Amino acid sequence: MSTVTDRHATTSASTADAALSVRHLWKIFGKGADSIIGTPDAELSRAELKEKTGCVVGVKDVSFEVAPGEVFVVMGLSGSGKSTLVRCLTRLIEPTAGEIVIEGDDVTRASQSQLRELRRNHASMVFQHFGLLPHRQVIDNVAYGLEIRGVPKKERRAKAAEVVELVGLTGYEHSYPDQLSGGMQQRVGLARALAGDPSLLLFDEPFSALDPLIRRDMQNEVIRLHHELGKTMVFITHDLAEALKLGDRILIMRDGAIVQVGTPDEIIGAPADDYVRDFTSEVPRSHVLTLKWVMHEPNGDALEGPVLQADQIVKDAARIVLDHQGPCRVMEGDKLVGVVDDEDILRVVVAEEEVKP
Repeated sequence: MSTVTDRHATTSASTADAALSVRHLWKIFGKGADSIIGTPDAELSRAELKEKTGCVVGVKDVSFEVAPGEVFVVMGLSGSGKSTLVRCLTRLIEPTAGEIVIEGDDVTRASQSQLRELRRNHASMVFQHFGLLPHRQVIDNVAYGLEIRGVPKKERRAKAAEVVELVGLTGYEHSYPDQLSGGMQQRVGLARALAGDPSLLLFDEPFSALDPLIRRDMQNEVIRLHHELGKTMVFITHDLAEALKLGDRILIMRDGAIVQVGTPDEIIGAPADDYVRDFTSEVPRSHVLTLKWVMHEPNGDALEGPVLQADQIVKDAARIVLDHQGPCRVMEGDKLVGVVDDEDILRVVVAEEEVKP
């Protein structure tokens, strides 16, 4: 599979075909950090290690793969290590140990010239703070990365104009950053990242400073661009609703370590521990869970009702089920995997009402 075309599809990647592979990644801040990994001290909690050694764990033995074309979300509360993790991926922060492979190249072994090549041509980052050049117009801000590469002015401006149109900024090419709203400035930052046609886009909480309505618009913009371009994306956020909306899969971090990795419905339907369960307790389950989480065995049910797919969201299938007098078939492709009836649907809805404050 080269791209993820269905939202929230279950996606995994082996190291061989992964767009990004991270293996046993550590980042420990402090003197003597290298000597901690592989010792009993590495198993201490973050607070215990800091008290004993003065060192602070940013990322603790993290491993995951991201498939080509996948939107992979890393989320956690402040201090969980998510921003440190994303900065380690292109060595904006130097990892203490571990392996990072982007499209077959080991980033941890790269020279400084190879890192510059990676950042200019293969992996672009969009930050919370836009970092726009205030004295340059939008068109030249977007073309800045191409300018650094040495692309001739006419060519880079033509490419920048294409990307400006792609992100919905047509008509603002000659505006300056201070003439734009926060959301429009972030579109410029996104356009600048896209101008170099990178294979991997890294987002470090890019929308957290925006107003809620603008933030929602930018989330929709990312979804639209992903559908159009099929780029591999790693998106950092502390917002669970944002993670569930954007992610094909979600990695949840706490104290630098992985707590759970899964699709949105796996995170909500089968939380790994009480931390994740509490974290997700107020999420409307019918908006995330698929029918595979609520269906039951046929057990002699009449099977003449509507056909639904196991990966349909409960909310989207609810009206069909409730309008039908009897069970509906649930299929995975051509295979019958279960049935769902009004009781199955209402059970989820009642559970949602019970958790409302």
